[in-house]
Amino acid sequence: MIEPLLWIPLLAVALVAGTIGGVVGFGSAVILLPVCAYVFGAERAVPILTVAALIGNLSRATFSWRDTDWAAVRMYVTGAVPCAAIGAFIFIELDVQLIQRLLGAFILLMIPARRWATRREMTIKRWHLLPLGAVMGLLSGIVGTVGPINAPFFLAYGLAKGAYLATEALGAAAVHLTKSAVYGRFAVLDLETIMYGIAIGFALIAGSWAGKRIVMRLDTPAFIRTVEVLLAASGLAMVLGI
Repeated sequence: MIEPLLWIPLLAVALVAGTIGGVVGFGSAVILLPVCAYVFGAERAVPILTVAALIGNLSRATFSWRDTDWAAVRMYVTGAVPCAAIGAFIFIELDVQLIQRLLGAFILLMIPARRWATRREMTIKRWHLLPLGAVMGLLSGIVGTVGPINAPFFLAYGLAKGAYLATEALGAAAVHLTKSAVYGRFAVLDLETIMYGIAIGFALIAGSWAGKRIVMRLDTPAFIRTVEVLLAASGLAMVLGI
């Protein structure tokens, strides 16, 4: 059990993280990971966040349900789910600190890469989402979250605002559900861990609702700029191990 007073700042951070995730579709887990590692310990942080992120992603998808690109979701999930299971098996044995830093560097590189692709009118086709899902599912199983890495690809596919938020969130939710099943099978996910994840997840739902109110006021260029700023911040945080 953790100190009751720690729940106040923890849930406050989760509310802010959920709001950011509700605006740009990622970032909640990246913000919460170091906080949860401090409060619960590094070994329990990823399973707890997996449960919380599952709830948070489902709430984001619900708030933008009508805008979902279901064909894109199916393509992404087909590749992501089996590879997420493999990644979760790897996580059980692997030290992920170096991988987190490498992923952070990759995120930072993706910002100019996305702009380069946009200037040349390059786009992501629907079938590209299948191998993308496979890679992201595997990495998510290992390091806990890859939302910031997903973002440039879903934007390049042509999604924005509600369509982007709902489509990416449903793909991520399928990945987190798969990971939860694997973690539970190997006793990494016990009842106490689930309850902690649910508590944080409800704070993420409130943040998702607030984020939905904000994103409706953004035009598409402003939305994309906001995504890129959060990408840069998330990449730096992962590289520095913050």
